Amino acid sequence: MKLTILGGGGFRVPLVYGALLGDGGQGRITDVCLYDVDAGRLGAMARVLEEQAAGRPDAPRVSVTTDLDEAVRGTDFVFSAIRVGGLEGRVADERIALAEGVLGQETVGAGGIAYGLRTVPVAMGIARRIAALAPEAWVVNFTNPAGLVTEAMSRVLGDRVIGICDSPVGLGRRVARVLGADPATAWADYVGLNHLGWLRGLRVGGRDLLPGLFADPEALGSFEEGMLFGADWLRSLGAVPNEYLHYYYFNRETVRAHQEAKQTRGAFLRDQQARFYEEMKRPGRPALAIWRRTLAEREATYMAANREAAGVRERAEEDLEPGGYEQVALALMRAVARDERTTLILNVRNRGTLSVLDEDAVIEVPCLVDAGGAHPVGVDPLPGHATGLVTSVKSVEREVLEAAGSGSRSAAVKAFALHPLVDSVSVARRLVDAYRAEHPGLAYLRRP
Repeated sequence: MKLTILGGGGFRVPLVYGALLGDGGQGRITDVCLYDVDAGRLGAMARVLEEQAAGRPDAPRVSVTTDLDEAVRGTDFVFSAIRVGGLEGRVADERIALAEGVLGQETVGAGGIAYGLRTVPVAMGIARRIAALAPEAWVVNFTNPAGLVTEAMSRVLGDRVIGICDSPVGLGRRVARVLGADPATAWADYVGLNHLGWLRGLRVGGRDLLPGLFADPEALGSFEEGMLFGADWLRSLGAVPNEYLHYYYFNRETVRAHQEAKQTRGAFLRDQQARFYEEMKRPGRPALAIWRRTLAEREATYMAANREAAGVRERAEEDLEPGGYEQVALALMRAVARDERTTLILNVRNRGTLSVLDEDAVIEVPCLVDAGGAHPVGVDPLPGHATGLVTSVKSVEREVLEAAGSGSRSAAVKAFALHPLVDSVSVARRLVDAYRAEHPGLAYLRRP
């Protein structure tokens, strides 16, 4: 079977390939095609994968191409992890938003909207090529903003595109460990949108262990979300929020921390990856070791500004271990290709799961996965405060899709202005103008 990785020169590709190396049996991936617009990055990643596969005669064969049609033609699975505008685009998104005093994070608030406006037209074009050249392929989307991009691609591919994220996996794993449960067997009652969800229960043997966590102040403050949000706030919510909700619940503090930081996250990653790819140009260098060292630094500094704002110590060692989205992607592909039924938290079309949203709205919930795809599991309604955020942000996503489809500047302004983390229509208008001036990819916003 063939897997095509879009964004194949991207830094996380070896995580996916490493997961494939550990997979065996019938129906496994035997060929991996890396696609990227940057041939130099492709060459660097191919070197890392070659070292990963050393001594493994059964390792999936790797090919590289800068031709999208060649990459997707006849493929069985597509893993999409593209970054439209590169890390320079992310840096600009952060800088422009912070200059207006609003959040520039790549998936949340103004930065996420700007990134979505750049990415959706490209993702839609890719979806159309997949539909034409590999109509039976399944698309696993990791491209951010993951929920928005998955919904955009679903308008072409229907339920054959499924979004994945490692945040719910990490959250469930941390809470299970604190409660002494096996993360592999615990059922996570998790619901929301991508980067906007809540863990409302953790069931083992039919019993919900989460109330015991809220009753134990020491345990509640011992893991990352407990330290980020504080035990009192978690008890008030009666749920454990996805870490990205820190941007909403502590917006002033996080914006100030990002403004005061020596450099933004995007700037850090841009400089770090520039060093990595430059070092990879030197022949004879240990590619896999260099990649692992760079990855460790990247993971250790994840959400550093938020932890600074909350007064949280460095990330726990167990949170630096791999086993996130790449394992979700592998489990998803195995379930579809081999009918190995499993349960995963995924981004899929609503289909009546949350009554406050329409059928086609992409949400993030537990799903039963089999050869027929991912089927969302029925969940209890969200409480009022969560319903308000979910419906508000989904409305923003719909305005992004409208702007991307019609080229309407007013729809883009509306997307920014309606977001809970953008506090002024005037700010929204200035953001649209500043992003259009910065990003050639937003030149399509020509209509009123």
